[in-house]
Parts: sequence; structure tokens; C-alpha cells
Amino acid sequence: MKIDILTLFPGMFEGLLSESIIKRAIDKGLVKIQIHDIRKYSKDPHKKVDDYGFGGGQGMVLMPEPIFDAVEDLKEENSLVIMMTPQGKTFEQKIAYALTKEKHLIIICGHYEGFDERIRSIVDLELSIGDYILTGGEIASMVITDSVVRLIDGVIEEESHLNDSFNNNLLDYPVYTKPQDFRGMKVPEVLLSGHHENIRKWRYEQQLERTKERRPDLLKKG
Repeated sequence: MKIDILTLFPGMFEGLLSESIIKRAIDKGLVKIQIHDIRKYSKDPHKKVDDYGFGGGQGMVLMPEPIFDAVEDLKEENSLVIMMTPQGKTFEQKIAYALTKEKHLIIICGHYEGFDERIRSIVDLELSIGDYILTGGEIASMVITDSVVRLIDGVIEEESHLNDSFNNNLLDYPVYTKPQDFRGMKVPEVLLSGHHENIRKWRYEQQLERTKERRPDLLKKG
């Protein structure tokens, strides 16, 4: 997979690309991620990419020309262009899985007051990571990138993400490690039994109970 991210603040992505699972995926050649400074596509002598919105109002608006030029420069036959915006569809696990089927993602990070509305004409998918506002789309794009990359074949063990929360509209079950007794809090006996069917049943029951208690809305999706 190839991922191109358009941003006004490329330095924010240094940690994303140089640490943990994403770095290993890049090193193994399973994904190629490139960060592009939108200002490089500005024809303004001062590399200006935003201006005041017509009709008044607070904040600056990203102008269409630099983003059109950037997308047209990067776009390939099989590219999917994603805009990070609070107005987009709420990102969830099933979307992450769907995005792993794409060969090339172009992710546009907004900033300031938002995008010139005409930019939407070159966008295939608008995504939001939740009903709250960030200073820009950079952190949101990192969330999307991390969520998708870990699902690519070969990045992590398949069993690790098949048992993730949300895969079956249930939260994940509790997990434990050594010691068996920590300050009086003991590992459930069933996990020590070696009886795989009983363990499977216990985990499923824990998923149901935890989801009912913490996220009952997920049960309605089942």
C-alpha cells in the first residue's frame, strides 16, 4: 500500500514514521508513506495557501489551487482521496478494513477554519475520528494511518487484530499476565485451566458483559 499525506505541518509526522509498528511495516516494504507540504504547491511568492473567506467570518480558509495541484500531482489510476474533516463520516473499524483493500490513499489534512468548498469536488471520502474539534487534520490522519496499516497482511499477526475490539461489535475481553496474584487481584481460574473451549466461552461472555456495561450502543449494531 502507498499513503500520501498532504499537510501544512510535515514535522508532526516524524514520530509516526520512525517508531513502532508503522516503522517496521515501512522497513519491511509493506507500506510506503510520504508526507507532502502543501506549501510546496503554492504559486504565491510567500507560499501562501490560505486566505479570508468570502462573506466574512473568523479564521482563514485553505485555498483550492495548492490542494488541487498537489492531488493532481500525486493521484494515480487507483488512488482514493480522503479529506479529514469534522463533517465527514465517523471512522470505525469496518472502514479501516475497507481501506486496506485500496492500493493508494491520499489523505488531505485541513487546518485553520477549513477547506474551500470546491476542494470537495476532488475528494472520494470524507472522514472524521469523532465529534470534537482538533486544531487540524494531522492527528486525525495519523489515527487513520495507524489503524489501517496495522491491518495490512504481514504487519502484525492476523489473530492479533481478529480479536480486536469492534471487530464483532463487541469490546475486547480482559487479558492478564504474570504474576497470577498481584496485590490480591488474581487471574481468573478459567484462564489457568488449559481448557480452550471454556476459555473461549468465558472470553465471549466477558465481551458481552463489558460491551453491555460500557458501550450498549454497539450491541444495537449486531
